[in-house]
Amino acid sequence: MIQEEAVEKVKEVIEEDVWGNLVRFFKMDLIPVGEGKDAIHITVGLLLLVILSLVTTNFVLNWIRRLLTRKMSQEDRLKFVSVFKFARYFVYLIVVLVALASAGVNVNVILTASAALLVGIGFALQELFLDIIGGIFIMVDKSLRVGDIIESDNRVGRVLEIRLRTTRALTRDDKVIIIPNHKFIKETIYNYTQNHKTTRESINVGVAYGSDTALVEKLLLGCIQEHDGILRVPKPFVLFEDFGDSALLFGLYFFVKDSFVDPRIKSDLRFTIDKTFREHNISIPFPQRDIYIHQKKE
Repeated sequence: MIQEEAVEKVKEVIEEDVWGNLVRFFKMDLIPVGEGKDAIHITVGLLLLVILSLVTTNFVLNWIRRLLTRKMSQEDRLKFVSVFKFARYFVYLIVVLVALASAGVNVNVILTASAALLVGIGFALQELFLDIIGGIFIMVDKSLRVGDIIESDNRVGRVLEIRLRTTRALTRDDKVIIIPNHKFIKETIYNYTQNHKTTRESINVGVAYGSDTALVEKLLLGCIQEHDGILRVPKPFVLFEDFGDSALLFGLYFFVKDSFVDPRIKSDLRFTIDKTFREHNISIPFPQRDIYIHQKKE
Protein backbone atom coordinates (compact mmCIF):
# COMPACT_ATOMS: atom_id res chain seq x y z
CA MET A 1 0.00 0.00 0.00
CA ILE A 2 2.81 2.37 0.89
CA GLN A 3 4.46 1.73 -2.48
CA GLU A 4 1.21 2.35 -4.37
CA GLU A 5 0.66 5.64 -2.54
CA ALA A 6 4.20 6.68 -3.35
CA VAL A 7 3.72 5.86 -7.04
CA GLU A 8 0.48 7.89 -7.13
CA LYS A 9 2.20 10.88 -5.54
CA VAL A 10 5.03 10.68 -8.09
CA LYS A 11 2.51 10.59 -10.94
CA GLU A 12 0.68 13.61 -9.53
CA VAL A 13 3.94 15.54 -9.25
CA ILE A 14 4.91 14.62 -12.81
CA GLU A 15 1.47 15.57 -14.18
CA GLU A 16 1.48 18.86 -12.29
CA ASP A 17 4.98 19.60 -13.54
CA VAL A 18 4.09 18.76 -17.18
CA TRP A 19 0.92 20.84 -17.04
CA GLY A 20 2.78 23.71 -15.42
CA ASN A 21 5.50 23.61 -18.07
CA LEU A 22 2.84 23.54 -20.78
CA VAL A 23 1.06 26.56 -19.31
CA ARG A 24 4.35 28.43 -18.99
CA PHE A 25 5.17 27.53 -22.59
CA PHE A 26 1.88 28.95 -23.84
CA LYS A 27 2.38 32.13 -21.78
CA MET A 28 5.93 32.67 -22.97
CA ASP A 29 6.42 36.05 -24.67
CA LEU A 30 7.72 35.88 -28.23
CA ILE A 31 7.61 39.48 -29.40
CA PRO A 32 7.06 42.08 -26.66
CA VAL A 33 5.42 45.18 -28.11
CA GLY A 34 5.22 48.38 -26.07
CA GLU A 35 5.68 48.98 -22.36
CA GLY A 36 3.49 49.50 -19.33
CA LYS A 37 -0.21 48.83 -19.21
CA ASP A 38 -0.58 49.30 -22.96
CA ALA A 39 2.03 46.66 -23.72
CA ILE A 40 0.96 43.88 -26.08
CA HIS A 41 2.23 40.43 -25.17
CA ILE A 42 2.43 38.15 -28.20
CA THR A 43 2.69 34.74 -26.60
CA VAL A 44 2.90 31.24 -28.02
CA GLY A 45 -0.68 30.60 -26.98
CA LEU A 46 -1.90 33.79 -28.68
CA LEU A 47 -0.04 32.91 -31.86
CA LEU A 48 -1.52 29.40 -31.90
CA LEU A 49 -4.98 30.87 -31.25
CA VAL A 50 -4.69 33.23 -34.20
CA ILE A 51 -3.44 30.42 -36.49
CA LEU A 52 -6.23 28.08 -35.39
CA SER A 53 -8.81 30.85 -35.92
CA LEU A 54 -7.53 31.55 -39.45
CA VAL A 55 -7.48 27.85 -40.38
CA THR A 56 -11.02 27.38 -39.07
CA THR A 57 -12.22 30.54 -40.84
CA ASN A 58 -10.64 29.41 -44.09
CA PHE A 59 -12.39 26.03 -43.84
CA VAL A 60 -15.77 27.68 -43.13
CA LEU A 61 -15.37 30.23 -45.97
CA ASN A 62 -14.46 27.51 -48.47
CA TRP A 63 -17.53 25.53 -47.40
CA ILE A 64 -19.74 28.62 -47.85
CA ARG A 65 -18.20 29.32 -51.27
CA ARG A 66 -18.87 25.77 -52.47
CA LEU A 67 -22.41 25.92 -51.09
CA LEU A 68 -23.23 29.19 -52.89
CA THR A 69 -21.60 28.36 -56.23
CA ARG A 70 -22.74 24.78 -56.72
CA LYS A 71 -25.69 25.83 -58.92
CA MET A 72 -23.99 28.73 -60.72
CA SER A 73 -22.81 28.68 -64.31
CA GLN A 74 -19.07 28.61 -65.00
CA GLU A 75 -18.96 32.32 -65.87
CA ASP A 76 -20.94 33.39 -62.80
CA ARG A 77 -18.87 31.08 -60.60
CA LEU A 78 -15.62 32.69 -61.72
CA LYS A 79 -17.01 36.19 -61.07
CA PHE A 80 -18.29 35.20 -57.62
CA VAL A 81 -14.96 33.66 -56.67
CA SER A 82 -13.14 36.88 -57.61
CA VAL A 83 -15.43 38.96 -55.39
CA PHE A 84 -15.30 36.33 -52.64
CA LYS A 85 -11.50 36.42 -52.56
CA PHE A 86 -11.61 40.16 -51.97
CA ALA A 87 -14.21 39.84 -49.18
CA ARG A 88 -12.41 37.05 -47.34
CA TYR A 89 -9.46 39.35 -46.51
CA PHE A 90 -11.80 41.56 -44.49
CA VAL A 91 -13.15 38.47 -42.76
CA TYR A 92 -9.62 37.38 -41.86
CA LEU A 93 -8.87 40.82 -40.44
CA ILE A 94 -12.00 40.75 -38.27
CA VAL A 95 -11.22 37.21 -37.07
CA VAL A 96 -7.68 38.21 -36.06
CA LEU A 97 -8.96 41.23 -34.13
CA VAL A 98 -11.60 39.14 -32.36
CA ALA A 99 -9.02 36.48 -31.49
CA LEU A 100 -6.68 39.11 -30.06
CA ALA A 101 -9.49 40.70 -28.05
CA SER A 102 -10.61 37.33 -26.66
CA ALA A 103 -7.01 36.66 -25.53
CA GLY A 104 -7.01 39.87 -23.52
CA VAL A 105 -5.10 42.06 -25.94
CA ASN A 106 -6.20 45.70 -26.00
CA VAL A 107 -7.27 45.98 -29.65
CA ASN A 108 -7.93 49.71 -29.30
CA VAL A 109 -4.20 50.28 -28.88
CA ILE A 110 -3.52 48.49 -32.17
CA LEU A 111 -6.23 50.41 -34.01
CA THR A 112 -5.12 53.76 -32.56
CA ALA A 113 -1.47 53.13 -33.37
CA SER A 114 -2.26 52.09 -36.94
CA ALA A 115 -4.90 54.77 -37.66
CA ALA A 116 -2.50 57.23 -39.27
CA LEU A 117 -0.84 54.45 -41.25
CA LEU A 118 -4.21 53.15 -42.46
CA VAL A 119 -5.27 56.66 -43.55
CA GLY A 120 -2.05 57.08 -45.52
CA ILE A 121 -2.43 53.67 -47.12
CA GLY A 122 -6.06 54.50 -47.92
CA PHE A 123 -5.09 57.63 -49.83
CA ALA A 124 -2.28 55.80 -51.63
CA LEU A 125 -4.55 52.92 -52.61
CA GLN A 126 -7.60 55.04 -53.43
CA GLU A 127 -7.45 54.23 -57.14
CA LEU A 128 -6.86 50.56 -56.38
CA PHE A 129 -10.04 50.44 -54.31
CA LEU A 130 -11.91 52.22 -57.12
CA ASP A 131 -10.69 49.54 -59.52
CA ILE A 132 -11.89 46.79 -57.19
CA ILE A 133 -15.27 48.44 -56.65
CA GLY A 134 -15.60 48.90 -60.41
CA GLY A 135 -14.79 45.21 -60.91
CA ILE A 136 -17.46 44.22 -58.38
CA PHE A 137 -20.05 46.43 -60.11
CA ILE A 138 -19.17 44.92 -63.50
CA MET A 139 -19.57 41.39 -62.17
CA VAL A 140 -22.80 42.10 -60.28
CA ASP A 141 -24.75 44.11 -62.88
CA LYS A 142 -23.19 42.23 -65.84
CA SER A 143 -22.64 45.45 -67.80
CA LEU A 144 -19.63 43.81 -69.40
CA ARG A 145 -19.08 40.21 -70.46
CA VAL A 146 -16.22 38.23 -71.94
CA GLY A 147 -16.46 38.50 -75.73
CA ASP A 148 -18.06 41.98 -75.74
CA ILE A 149 -16.59 44.55 -78.11
CA ILE A 150 -15.89 47.86 -76.39
CA GLU A 151 -14.38 51.21 -77.25
CA SER A 152 -12.20 52.99 -74.71
CA ASP A 153 -9.95 55.99 -75.42
CA ASN A 154 -10.70 55.65 -79.16
CA ARG A 155 -9.45 52.05 -79.13
CA VAL A 156 -11.71 49.13 -79.98
CA GLY A 157 -11.11 45.78 -78.34
CA ARG A 158 -12.72 42.42 -77.64
CA VAL A 159 -12.93 41.59 -73.93
CA LEU A 160 -10.76 38.58 -73.08
CA GLU A 161 -10.92 38.49 -69.29
CA ILE A 162 -12.61 40.41 -66.48
CA ARG A 163 -10.64 40.45 -63.25
CA LEU A 164 -11.33 42.12 -59.94
CA ARG A 165 -8.99 45.06 -60.63
CA THR A 166 -8.51 45.15 -64.40
CA THR A 167 -10.13 44.08 -67.65
CA ARG A 168 -8.05 42.66 -70.50
CA ALA A 169 -9.10 43.26 -74.11
CA LEU A 170 -7.61 42.37 -77.50
CA THR A 171 -7.41 45.26 -79.98
CA ARG A 172 -7.78 45.06 -83.75
CA ASP A 173 -3.98 45.17 -83.95
CA ASP A 174 -3.75 41.92 -81.92
CA LYS A 175 -2.41 43.85 -78.94
CA VAL A 176 -3.70 43.29 -75.43
CA ILE A 177 -4.74 46.40 -73.51
CA ILE A 178 -5.24 46.30 -69.74
CA ILE A 179 -8.04 48.68 -68.67
CA PRO A 180 -8.37 49.65 -64.98
CA ASN A 181 -11.93 48.90 -63.88
CA HIS A 182 -12.48 52.39 -62.45
CA LYS A 183 -12.75 53.64 -66.04
CA PHE A 184 -16.03 51.75 -66.41
CA ILE A 185 -17.62 53.75 -63.56
CA LYS A 186 -15.97 57.14 -64.18
CA GLU A 187 -15.91 57.38 -67.98
CA THR A 188 -18.20 56.64 -70.90
CA ILE A 189 -17.37 53.29 -72.46
CA TYR A 190 -19.05 52.15 -75.69
CA ASN A 191 -20.18 48.54 -75.63
CA TYR A 192 -20.96 47.53 -79.19
CA THR A 193 -22.44 44.16 -78.33
CA GLN A 194 -24.17 44.63 -74.95
CA ASN A 195 -27.66 43.79 -76.26
CA HIS A 196 -26.78 41.68 -79.30
CA LYS A 197 -23.86 40.87 -81.59
CA THR A 198 -25.28 42.75 -84.60
CA THR A 199 -24.18 46.36 -85.12
CA ARG A 200 -24.97 48.95 -87.76
CA GLU A 201 -22.09 50.48 -89.68
CA SER A 202 -21.93 53.11 -92.41
CA ILE A 203 -19.80 54.52 -95.20
CA ASN A 204 -20.07 58.11 -96.41
CA VAL A 205 -19.39 58.98 -100.03
CA GLY A 206 -19.84 62.08 -102.15
CA VAL A 207 -20.55 62.25 -105.89
CA ALA A 208 -20.31 65.16 -108.31
CA TYR A 209 -23.24 67.49 -108.85
CA GLY A 210 -25.27 66.43 -111.85
CA SER A 211 -24.85 62.69 -111.14
CA ASP A 212 -27.87 60.38 -111.41
CA THR A 213 -28.85 60.00 -107.74
CA ALA A 214 -31.11 56.99 -108.40
CA LEU A 215 -28.22 55.23 -110.15
CA VAL A 216 -25.91 56.09 -107.27
CA GLU A 217 -28.31 54.46 -104.80
CA LYS A 218 -28.62 51.36 -106.99
CA LEU A 219 -24.85 51.01 -107.39
CA LEU A 220 -24.20 51.41 -103.66
CA LEU A 221 -26.72 48.70 -102.79
CA GLY A 222 -25.20 46.50 -105.48
CA CYS A 223 -21.78 46.82 -103.87
CA ILE A 224 -23.28 45.51 -100.62
CA GLN A 225 -24.51 42.33 -102.32
CA GLU A 226 -20.97 41.34 -103.29
CA HIS A 227 -19.69 41.14 -99.71
CA ASP A 228 -20.28 38.03 -97.59
CA GLY A 229 -19.55 39.72 -94.26
CA ILE A 230 -22.64 41.96 -94.48
CA LEU A 231 -26.02 40.74 -93.26
CA ARG A 232 -28.97 40.70 -95.62
CA VAL A 233 -31.38 41.09 -92.69
CA PRO A 234 -31.77 43.78 -91.49
CA LYS A 235 -31.77 45.16 -95.00
CA PRO A 236 -29.03 47.65 -96.02
CA PHE A 237 -30.17 51.09 -97.14
CA VAL A 238 -28.89 54.34 -98.63
CA LEU A 239 -29.61 57.87 -97.40
CA PHE A 240 -29.16 61.04 -99.44
CA GLU A 241 -27.80 63.01 -96.53
CA ASP A 242 -26.96 66.49 -97.75
CA PHE A 243 -25.88 68.88 -100.48
CA GLY A 244 -22.22 69.47 -99.74
CA ASP A 245 -19.99 72.32 -100.87
CA SER A 246 -18.62 70.34 -103.77
CA ALA A 247 -20.52 67.01 -103.74
CA LEU A 248 -23.84 65.27 -103.18
CA LEU A 249 -23.41 63.39 -99.90
CA PHE A 250 -24.70 59.83 -99.51
CA GLY A 251 -24.59 57.42 -96.58
CA LEU A 252 -24.51 53.65 -97.10
CA TYR A 253 -25.81 51.83 -94.00
CA PHE A 254 -25.47 48.11 -93.38
CA PHE A 255 -25.36 45.57 -90.58
CA VAL A 256 -22.58 43.19 -89.56
CA LYS A 257 -22.46 40.39 -87.01
CA ASP A 258 -18.85 41.01 -86.00
CA SER A 259 -18.00 44.69 -85.64
CA PHE A 260 -14.50 43.74 -84.50
CA VAL A 261 -13.48 43.22 -88.14
CA ASP A 262 -15.60 46.14 -89.38
CA PRO A 263 -12.60 48.24 -90.68
CA ARG A 264 -11.71 45.45 -93.11
CA ILE A 265 -15.30 45.22 -94.33
CA LYS A 266 -15.43 48.99 -94.86
CA SER A 267 -12.14 48.92 -96.73
CA ASP A 268 -13.43 46.19 -99.07
CA LEU A 269 -16.59 48.19 -99.72
CA ARG A 270 -14.64 51.36 -100.54
CA PHE A 271 -12.55 49.47 -103.08
CA THR A 272 -15.73 48.05 -104.64
CA ILE A 273 -17.49 51.43 -104.66
CA ASP A 274 -14.53 53.17 -106.30
CA LYS A 275 -14.31 50.47 -108.98
CA THR A 276 -18.08 50.50 -109.64
CA PHE A 277 -18.28 54.30 -109.89
CA ARG A 278 -15.40 54.35 -112.38
CA GLU A 279 -17.16 51.75 -114.53
CA HIS A 280 -20.34 53.90 -114.62
CA ASN A 281 -18.54 57.27 -115.04
CA ILE A 282 -19.64 58.62 -111.67
CA SER A 283 -16.94 60.85 -110.26
CA ILE A 284 -16.11 61.39 -106.62
CA PRO A 285 -15.12 65.05 -106.43
CA PHE A 286 -12.60 66.60 -104.11
CA PRO A 287 -12.93 70.04 -102.50
CA GLN A 288 -11.55 72.77 -104.70
CA ARG A 289 -11.58 76.54 -104.71
CA ASP A 290 -11.32 79.02 -107.55
CA ILE A 291 -9.20 82.03 -106.74
CA TYR A 292 -9.61 85.20 -108.81
CA ILE A 293 -6.90 87.83 -108.68
CA HIS A 294 -7.90 91.31 -109.64
CA GLN A 295 -5.08 93.67 -110.52
CA LYS A 296 -5.76 97.26 -109.59
CA LYS A 297 -5.31 99.65 -112.51
CA GLU A 298 -3.23 102.75 -111.88
